[in-house]
Amino acid sequence: MPNSTIADVENQDTQVTTTDERGAATGQKTGFAHKLYTGQLTYQFIPHRKRWYVVTAVIILVALGGLIFRGLNLGIDFRGGVEFRANVSATSASADDIRRAVLDTGLPEMDGTQVVELGSDQVQIQTRALDSSEVTTLKKGIAKASGSSESSVTYSKVGSQWGSQITKKAVQALVVFLVLVMLLIWAYFREWKMSVTAMLGLLNNLIVTLGVYALVGFAFTPATLIGMLTILGYSLYDTVVVFDKVRELTRDLDRSPYTYDEAVNRALNQVFVRSVNTTIIGVLPVAALLFTGVFILGSGPLQDLGMALFVGMLAGGYSSIFVATPLLTEFRRNERVVKDHDAKVLRRRTKEEKAADRTRRRSQESGAGESASSADDAADEAEAPSNSSVARETAESSTSSASSARPQPRRMTRSQRKK
Repeated sequence: MPNSTIADVENQDTQVTTTDERGAATGQKTGFAHKLYTGQLTYQFIPHRKRWYVVTAVIILVALGGLIFRGLNLGIDFRGGVEFRANVSATSASADDIRRAVLDTGLPEMDGTQVVELGSDQVQIQTRALDSSEVTTLKKGIAKASGSSESSVTYSKVGSQWGSQITKKAVQALVVFLVLVMLLIWAYFREWKMSVTAMLGLLNNLIVTLGVYALVGFAFTPATLIGMLTILGYSLYDTVVVFDKVRELTRDLDRSPYTYDEAVNRALNQVFVRSVNTTIIGVLPVAALLFTGVFILGSGPLQDLGMALFVGMLAGGYSSIFVATPLLTEFRRNERVVKDHDAKVLRRRTKEEKAADRTRRRSQESGAGESASSADDAADEAEAPSNSSVARETAESSTSSASSARPQPRRMTRSQRKK
């Protein structure tokens, strides 16, 4: 090989090594997300869809069980009750002490009492509906715990009409919202089945969020209702992002070397890391909000809103990958276009496999023939030295025989030599 060629090869090897090292250093070619996006690493979301159906069914059954057997802990705005307000001094008890004082009064069904601190010098107590004697008893307990006079403790009765009106308006807004969103998704993707599966994923999120509220026992307040309506938009956003990737990879289905399920599975693998990152980034501030509402401020609107957003965002990220998209493949699997395309892909793969088998057999047969001819050549080469050695030995023996048969000169006597 000329020196220039050797130098070129060495330069190419150096460039490849440098590129590999740079890719390994930056993580662009060896990272988990990159492998999922390029197909080097694939998780079978769609082939394993039945196990996710089972997991989703179990979650929904648990949530429905909480709603049926425990029910929602409706706040005072939805069930009516009495709201007390009392001034507290700087050295008086906190909201937890006020709550314990309410329970110590011995009045029945006071477990659902909510106590919220309003600033640093006032506290708000919400209870069930009370009669006049129960109101007097509770005022004395609150005044004693807060360190204020009984006359400074004010109360007002709250009816459930306002909560009923808010619930009615919220249901109407939800119905209008779902109809408009279905039409918008249908118009954007030109596929009504995507609209239906997106709504099914959204229904899953609502059931799970309400079930968690029932199991945990948090009060269902207007702040909770606001959080429920908010998570609808987030859940749909995540689902639309996934559906957009699915449409991108199934747009030219006739030219795709993959079946429809395989193409959808590739789309899920490519968008999976992005969906997880979006969910985590969105949940982190909501988790901080929930932590503040539960452990710092106590029960109140911040806690109710944080819980609804936290559970709803997690459920939305889950349903977009494991509920809505697999259901889309179920809806489209029996379409004529999809069935014809899948059959064509499978026929082409069968032909390619048969051609590969024929090529493999031919290569094996040619390899066996070449091995046999090589063995014959080796045997001939092994016999050639032995034949030459036999010929050489025969020639030597013939020569020795000839030399022994040659007549020897007659030896003369001394008297004859003198003559």
